[in-house]
Amino acid sequence: MTRLTPMMEQYKEIKDSLPDTILFFRLGDFYEMFFEDAQLASRELEIVLTAREGGAGKIPMCGIPYHSASNYIARLISRGYRVAICEQVEDPKEAKGLVRREVTRIITPGTVVEDFMLDEQRNNYLASIITDTSGIGLAYIDISTGEFKVSQINGPHALALLESELQRLAPAECLVPDWSEWPELWKDDRRRWGRALVSGQELPHYGIEEARRILMGHFKVASLEGYGLKDSPLGILAAALILHFLEETQKGSLDYIQALSVYNPQHYLEMDSATRRNLELTTTIREGRREGSLLWILDACSTAMGKRLLRSWVEQPLKDLVLINLRLDAVQELKEELALRQRLVQHLGQVYDLERLASRIGNSVASPRDLLAFRNSTSVLPAIQNMLAACRAGLLLDGGQMNDLQDLFELVNESIDDQAPLSSREGGIIKTGFNPEIDELRDLSRQGSDWLINFEICEKQRTGIKHLKVGYNKIFGYFIEVSKSNLVMVPPDYHRKQTLVNTERFISQELKEYEDKILGARERLFALEYREFTRIRDHLGQHIQRILTTAHLLAQLDVLASLAQVAYLNDYVRPVLETGGEIEIHGGRHPVVEKSLGDLRFVPNDLRMDLTHHRFAMITGPNMGGKSTFMRQNALLVLMAQMGSYIPADRARIGLVDRVFTRVGAADDLAAGQSTYMVEMLETANILNNASPKSLIILDEIGRGTSTFDGLSVAQAVSEYIAGRIGARTLFATHYHELTELESRVEGVFNLSVSVKETGDDVVFLKKVLPGRADKSYGLHVAALAGMPSLIIKRAGEVLAQLEKKAAPHKAPVLEQPPLFNQESPVENALRTMDLDALSPRDALDILYKWKEMV
Repeated sequence: MTRLTPMMEQYKEIKDSLPDTILFFRLGDFYEMFFEDAQLASRELEIVLTAREGGAGKIPMCGIPYHSASNYIARLISRGYRVAICEQVEDPKEAKGLVRREVTRIITPGTVVEDFMLDEQRNNYLASIITDTSGIGLAYIDISTGEFKVSQINGPHALALLESELQRLAPAECLVPDWSEWPELWKDDRRRWGRALVSGQELPHYGIEEARRILMGHFKVASLEGYGLKDSPLGILAAALILHFLEETQKGSLDYIQALSVYNPQHYLEMDSATRRNLELTTTIREGRREGSLLWILDACSTAMGKRLLRSWVEQPLKDLVLINLRLDAVQELKEELALRQRLVQHLGQVYDLERLASRIGNSVASPRDLLAFRNSTSVLPAIQNMLAACRAGLLLDGGQMNDLQDLFELVNESIDDQAPLSSREGGIIKTGFNPEIDELRDLSRQGSDWLINFEICEKQRTGIKHLKVGYNKIFGYFIEVSKSNLVMVPPDYHRKQTLVNTERFISQELKEYEDKILGARERLFALEYREFTRIRDHLGQHIQRILTTAHLLAQLDVLASLAQVAYLNDYVRPVLETGGEIEIHGGRHPVVEKSLGDLRFVPNDLRMDLTHHRFAMITGPNMGGKSTFMRQNALLVLMAQMGSYIPADRARIGLVDRVFTRVGAADDLAAGQSTYMVEMLETANILNNASPKSLIILDEIGRGTSTFDGLSVAQAVSEYIAGRIGARTLFATHYHELTELESRVEGVFNLSVSVKETGDDVVFLKKVLPGRADKSYGLHVAALAGMPSLIIKRAGEVLAQLEKKAAPHKAPVLEQPPLFNQESPVENALRTMDLDALSPRDALDILYKWKEMV
């Protein structure tokens, strides 16, 4: 077998150590890819596939210029690939034999820090998941902001909580060491993982004690108890796995990761993935767009980091009454103090993304312009502190006491030139007067410009060539350019350097000597400026935690100001939150629908619920009458209140909710072999198995995916179970009008209906929810509004009339099956009070007939 060339042997050795990556192999001014990588990259990047001789015949090859690699890398990362950057780590001019190359960084979907590859409005999380029979360890990090959190989820519903967390976090990448042991349902269902690249990352061969040592060593602490990790062995393993992965991929210091916080998903209002989707918290169901979601309504933030924090508040409402009221206090003060809010928003508008700037500084990839953005951001901090000093709300006072970072501001302000370039290798970075040696070299370069002007004038006079020009480019250096019509006048001491279409370029001995002198000075200048720049950047890097703490306080102020601005503009009110079970909302409005209506008026509605007589609302009424809007509206108002926001209502009193569940609409999952009805039952079962008396349940139709009597039976049984066994506050919209009879038989059930106005054959949907029940669904009217042909509407009316006439004598009452929970059936109740000795045979027979009819 023919051996590969030494360079291809070098490539193969590096590539074999990174089987799951696309290797960008530096050759001069290009990154080259070979073998399978070349074929894949050629297809994905739409670049030409060629071949080269590698000692074993022709080898597939493609390449890209190194200076434009970022765009190509971004395209590969966005499609879920990992890219390893292999650089020449010694000067080819000084190398003896083969140039030494090493992988300097592995870029993966979860380890991106470059701005142009990130969405500024959302975090880019790398997650790790460790499982065993005792529970699940979950850790996640956004290395572009420094956020690093860990949790251990225990109990029988750990997988359901994990699914909810994955839906909330939407990580770009998940490390799952024991992937082969996961349930097939999870491995086959990509919806659980969202956009994440899931990799069966090999777990390092260390136990819990070694994982503890890794974390303690990184954070330079003697114990992890201060982080709240005492009883979270799986969380410790998950966090250590992330640090191990970052060490393997980033190939540099991880000192910029300076904080780790522990959280428990159960400390926040819990929502399963279906609820997050159905309520359209951050994106719409149909198109996945931000516009039309709750986040879209609430976002008036001025900074990117505020937008990300607002998203986390929307997705993680609180259950702590004290924390909720702290947020509401701040929103109230900013809403009422118009001048304060406007000045705060104005100053926040000058703040760049400090979190991601801090990460790039800590990663040593920040550019000179990043440092200017840092300077501009920190320049407004003293003014923000001053305006918040006299505030009453605790969170605003916290913002006023932030570290103003003025020592770092002054360093950058004194050192970095206002017109600094994007690249740190091009010079022009350091301000004049900051470093005397740099000033001296810069003066030499400027004097050189005068010399070149004089040289050109002298050469024109000496040669008689009027249009002679002296120029410079990075490839050929300095040159004397002469048009071809004047070549006969070129003196003998000119030496040809380059031939172009209409001109020739020359060099003289005098110009060559100047070039050696000035280029040497320029190289020294650029090197010295770069060294000074990295020294300044490294100094900032020693204060990453200070910067991040200030950034978080600024983001929090931005969110509070956004909520206050939205409340002010849309006439929202402060809700009163309590620990009891009542929900009392007067004049409630759907925040998104109201905004979408524009100049049209949204019809507000009231809701009153408690844990006793009004805990289960049976809502009936026509299609398009507003049942779904009403139910979602009230769920959103509860979520908004518990995230610390004002709400669209006249007034509201809300007892804290621990979980929100929704079962909305009809959908199938054909890939998993599940029908519409099966999905409906799975979602309903999840609610029944996890809801508590403090939960809020939204049910938009149950049992509609099967036959009428099957569906009615299931709907009634579910209603009785929730009302009688669970006791959760529930809004249940149904077209089974028979279920309205439950109001008189099951404690806690009460009827609501959406009203209509009938005038002849015309129906007007009033969108008003009132006590009582509806008798009709007006399905034919909705079909007519949808544009159904009039012949079909007419024929459907005839069929409906026949069916109603036929069914009238046998119209099924609500199913009088014995209630399953805490109540006796009518038969049992009658037997307890019956005097058998006083019954005649005829009376006994009549009772049996009656019971038979009921059954």
